[in-house]
Amino acid sequence: MTLALLYAPGGAASGGTLGLADDLTAALRSAGAVEIDRVAAGGDLTGHLRELARRARDTGRPLLICPDNLVAHASLLWTLATDPAGRSSVLVAPDTTGDLKEDRGRVVAAEPGTGTVRFLGAMCIAPADLPLLEKVADRPDLLPALIDAGLVPVATRIRLLHAEQVGTEAELAAARAAVDAVDEDKALLRLAVKEQDDFFTTYAVSSWSPIVTKAAARLRLSPTGVTALSVLFAVAAALSFWQASRVAMIAGGILLYLGFVLDCVDGQLARYTRRFDAFGGWLDTMADRAKEYAVYAGLAAGAERIGLPYAWPLAIAAITLQTARHMTDTWYGALHDEAAARPSAQPAGGGVGARLTAASVKAQSQRGSLIYWAKRIVVFPIGERWALISVLAAVSNGRVVLGAVVGIGLFAAAYTLGLRSLRALSMRVGVLNTVDTMRHRDDGPLARSVLSRIGLRAPVVWAALFAVFAVATVALMLAGDAAAQWPVLALTVVPVVLAAAAARQRHDGPLDWLVPSALRAAEYLTVVAVGVYGSVPTAVTFLLLFTLTLRHYDLTARMEKGAPVGAGGAVMGWEGRVLVLLVAALCGYATVGVLGIVALVGGVFAYETVADWRASRAR
Repeated sequence: MTLALLYAPGGAASGGTLGLADDLTAALRSAGAVEIDRVAAGGDLTGHLRELARRARDTGRPLLICPDNLVAHASLLWTLATDPAGRSSVLVAPDTTGDLKEDRGRVVAAEPGTGTVRFLGAMCIAPADLPLLEKVADRPDLLPALIDAGLVPVATRIRLLHAEQVGTEAELAAARAAVDAVDEDKALLRLAVKEQDDFFTTYAVSSWSPIVTKAAARLRLSPTGVTALSVLFAVAAALSFWQASRVAMIAGGILLYLGFVLDCVDGQLARYTRRFDAFGGWLDTMADRAKEYAVYAGLAAGAERIGLPYAWPLAIAAITLQTARHMTDTWYGALHDEAAARPSAQPAGGGVGARLTAASVKAQSQRGSLIYWAKRIVVFPIGERWALISVLAAVSNGRVVLGAVVGIGLFAAAYTLGLRSLRALSMRVGVLNTVDTMRHRDDGPLARSVLSRIGLRAPVVWAALFAVFAVATVALMLAGDAAAQWPVLALTVVPVVLAAAAARQRHDGPLDWLVPSALRAAEYLTVVAVGVYGSVPTAVTFLLLFTLTLRHYDLTARMEKGAPVGAGGAVMGWEGRVLVLLVAALCGYATVGVLGIVALVGGVFAYETVADWRASRAR
């Protein structure tokens, strides 16, 4: 439900005399506008803007603003008004002489000569950004004023469709001819495919998945329904891997590939039909990780079934490594967005980080080239991981597959962590301090109310110290030095207290975006150390790690997808869970402690999921 304003653009020819009002009114209504206000040339645009912004803010609705001389496919206004995460968005066209540029899908101001897009006059302002609109409504150049005030809108590009502002009958006729020349439905189906995806996804999935997307739309399947089907395929693949026979392993590889196709189709279907909701987006993210980690379990169980040792430890290493990597991906992406929106002063010469950024931008601009694909493959994204699992499973066994996932994952982690850290140092911005820091650290009551009073500075240092200590502890446990194991495990309390003591400090340093991933890695490695020390069955240790990943992906997915906030620190926090496990292990009840935390964290997660699902059905 949207409010809309149709206005005569200042400084440009009005479309009021070109007969566009009816077409644009129909397009705005198809985009979801329930009420459309029109301001003719010379009218009080500032007053209308402020009044509509106030009403939209009071009702929690977005405000769709459109010039009355715009000729465009109606679906572009529909796309503009239906951002998946409910963010503000603007309609732009490619233009190397423009005063704006697109950076990671956002529109920001451009220095002279660096522009990449021009504004086409239409925008949709999200409820959260309406106060900014009220503040700058009297400015003649509305979008630059909004950007100066702090707005970082999403770029809605015309791509395969057409849109332009016109001022004469001849321009109108040419623009309408350009619009009519495009098969809109075919273009929308193609546009539903991500523009910049990974190598395997681009050539082995997206080349034919639009056919499945179109069929799903005709069958009136929902994106969430397709997500559920992809989960079933992944579970079937995991069960096939568990059987571990050659036929079962081949079948598992095929099922995993088909499940990945459906995993791409659910997003394509959502973009094609513009059927977005916060719960569906959250579920898609959660399902992606749950499916992958269920497959790890199936591969480990299958390898154990045929007598191959060390498969479960490899699965544990894979889930720990991949979760820590995903945390860095999330926060580095947020850091990059913050740096693009609010760039800081750079050192003379730019430094190593700035040169790396320039090289990355250059590689990204050479789409389809060898360096472009090498850059995308080397980070070992999900498409490449699932392709590797599917192929290796068909010709080898679960232990080999898991070993390859861990080995390549470690290389990819070292590559991305090193380069991103250097680039982050050159950006000189913080991002974790722009959100509820302790929530995304997953601090519990002990850290929030007690240990944080110590007030240690440099939070990334103490989080990293905890992670390094946890690595050393796991190594000691695996080495089997019984005399040193109990004291070292007990000493884990020290880095826990130190890392928690920095909880309330501002996380605005250039490397503080690494704190969540460092804490996740440290907690998971402590779980592993407790498991080894207390002879907890490796499958049970994996189960706890799987449960914790659901908890931690829930935190980031709610932020990324705009889903409702859950219970926050209601499951003790990382420091509470670690201390309970340590006490249980040192007292000889490690397995009981592990299963207890599985029940607690899993129970809270299930409760919140059901509550959110019911709330989404009620809306």
